[in-house]
Amino acid sequence: QVQLVESGGGSVQAGGSLRLSCVASGESYSRACMAWFRQVPGKGREWVASRRSDGTTGYAESVKGRFTISGDNAKNALNLQMNSLKPEDTALFYCARRSSTQACSSNSGWYPYWGQGTQVTVSA
Repeated sequence: QVQLVESGGGSVQAGGSLRLSCVASGESYSRACMAWFRQVPGKGREWVASRRSDGTTGYAESVKGRFTISGDNAKNALNLQMNSLKPEDTALFYCARRSSTQACSSNSGWYPYWGQGTQVTVSA
């Protein structure tokens, strides 16, 4: 099994920054996609960004230019640097992982492994 643990969430004012981290254990990081999703009450999980083990990254249009995803394959770690945060970014952020040799998916249904989530709250 794969276990994911997120950390780094918190409360900040609009325009502030936060850095989220995720550590995976139980499986090799090789040939994998790791991604960040976020969710607000009453809605499904929204794709934010993803990173493949070869370094390929992708971002949702709503966060381009503000968020940066990075990783450390040797440590099975994933990070999300969030700058210029907006109240609209307020959500429970999840780290997810799937084994893949193809491009990462933005569909949450394709990811079998999830962390417990870390709350991000941005005040106006």
